[in-house]
Amino acid sequence: MNLPSNFGELKSNHDYKPQSIKSELRSNLIHNIRNNINSFPEIQGFEDSVIPDLERAILSNHNMLLLGLRGQAKTRIARLLVNLLDEHIPVLKDSELMDDPMQPMSTQGKTIIMEQGDDAQIEWVHRSERFVEKLATPDVSIADLIGDVDPIKAANLKLPYSDERVIHFGLVPRAHRSIFVLNELPDLQARIQVALFNILQEGDIQIRGFKLRMPLDIQFVFTANPEDYTNRGSIVTPLKDRIESQILTHYPKTLDVAKAITKQEARITSERKKNIQVSEILEDFIELLAFKARESEYVDENSGVSARMSISAMENLVSTAERRMLKNNEDKTSARLVDFWGVIPSLTGKLELVYEGEQNGPYEVALSIIHLALQESFLMHFKNPDQYVSGEDSPYTDVKDFFENGGKVKLLNDASNKEYKAELEKVNGLAALAKLSNFTAEDQYTAMELILHGLSTFNVIEREIVEDEIQFSDPLSDIFGEDDESL
Repeated sequence: MNLPSNFGELKSNHDYKPQSIKSELRSNLIHNIRNNINSFPEIQGFEDSVIPDLERAILSNHNMLLLGLRGQAKTRIARLLVNLLDEHIPVLKDSELMDDPMQPMSTQGKTIIMEQGDDAQIEWVHRSERFVEKLATPDVSIADLIGDVDPIKAANLKLPYSDERVIHFGLVPRAHRSIFVLNELPDLQARIQVALFNILQEGDIQIRGFKLRMPLDIQFVFTANPEDYTNRGSIVTPLKDRIESQILTHYPKTLDVAKAITKQEARITSERKKNIQVSEILEDFIELLAFKARESEYVDENSGVSARMSISAMENLVSTAERRMLKNNEDKTSARLVDFWGVIPSLTGKLELVYEGEQNGPYEVALSIIHLALQESFLMHFKNPDQYVSGEDSPYTDVKDFFENGGKVKLLNDASNKEYKAELEKVNGLAALAKLSNFTAEDQYTAMELILHGLSTFNVIEREIVEDEIQFSDPLSDIFGEDDESL
C-alpha cells in the first residue's frame, strides 16, 4: 500500500482519521477481544486475574500502575502494549515531538503546516518506535523527564531565552503519541513526581518559566514494587490519585504455570535440549524450589522470590549436566538431582534473607530449601514412609534393608551415565519401587535417585554431601562403624 507522503495527500486519504493513543489502544483491543485474539501471548498465569484488569483499564482509557513484587512480568506486560498500537502513524517530517499532521501540537509543527501547507512532508512511524521506557532512579531530574532551557541552542540560533525555541524537551514530551513506561516509580524523588501532576491531569507542562499548553497524548504505564513504599521511597498521594487504575500482579499459582514460564524464558538452545534431557520430575523440582523459597522463614516475604530464580536454575541445571557430559566425552546425558548442588549459585543471589537467614548464611538457606523441595517432590509420587509403623509391610523395606546391611551409594557429581546408573542399580528393590509410579522409561533413573533423596529427608537413610559427591548410607552406620574399628 502506498502511504501518503505529504499533508495534501493525507487530507484526501479517507482511511486515516486522527485519534488519541488511548482510543487507538482501545479500538485495537476491542478488535482482539471480539476475534478471540490473545493480546498478551507471552504472559502466563494472568489470564483470570491481571489480564482482565489490564483490559478493563485500556477500555476505560486509563493510565495505569502495575504493582507487584520483583519478577512478576510487570515490564514485560508494559512492553507488550505496543502490539495494540496501529502498525504505522503519520508524523510531520522534522517535527521534534512527533506531531500529527492533522492536529499539530508543538509550535514547530504548527509553523511547518502554516509555511508549507499541503507540501509539508510526512513520515510514517512504526509502532515499535512509539515506546519510551525510563528506569526511575534518585538521580533522575526534571530536565530529564520534562525538559530545560538549552543555552547552546540559544547561542547557535542567536535567540533570547524568552523564545520557546530554546527549550530542549525531555523524555515525556518526546513520548507524544507513544507509550511512556516509568519503572520503579517510588525511586523517583517526590519533587520530581510532583512535576508529573499536570501532565497526567491537564496535559500542560512548565519549563523554566515557560508555561506551555501542550495537549500531550501519552499512555502512561508505571511499575512499582510494594516493598519500595517502605524501604526506598513512596509514591506521593496526589500522583497515585491521578493514576486511574492500579493493577496487582502475582507469582505463578500452580506448578504447571510456573513450568510454562520457565520453558518460555530459559535460554537453552535446541541443540542442548536435544542432547540433554530434563525429566518432568526435575522440571517440577525447579519450580518447587521457588515455591518453598517464598514460604521459607529465612527469606524476606516482602521482597519476594523472582521467577528469574527458576529460569536461572533451569539454565544452570542444563549447564551442569552439559559440563559433565563434556568431561566424560559423551554425546547425550540426562540432568540429575545431584546436579542441583551445582545450581545453588542460581539460588543464593536471588534470595533476600531476613536476620535469621543472614545468620545461617545463603548457602545453608539454599540447602534447607532444597531439602523441603525434595521432600515435597518425593511425596508427589511416593507414599510417606512415616505412615508405616513398625512391623507393617512397607514398600521401602528392601531399600532400607540394603543400607542396614552395610550398603552405600556414592553419586559423584561428574560420574558418567554408565557409572551413575550402575550405582543406583545396586540398591535392592529401588528399580521396582520406581516402576510403581507412572514414569517414562527415560525418567526411571531420576525416579530412583528421587527415592533416595526423599527417604533421606525422612531420616530413613542418611545423606551426606562430601565435596564432589553425595553419599547415602544407613543412619546408624557411622556410629557402629566407629565401634567396630575400636574393637
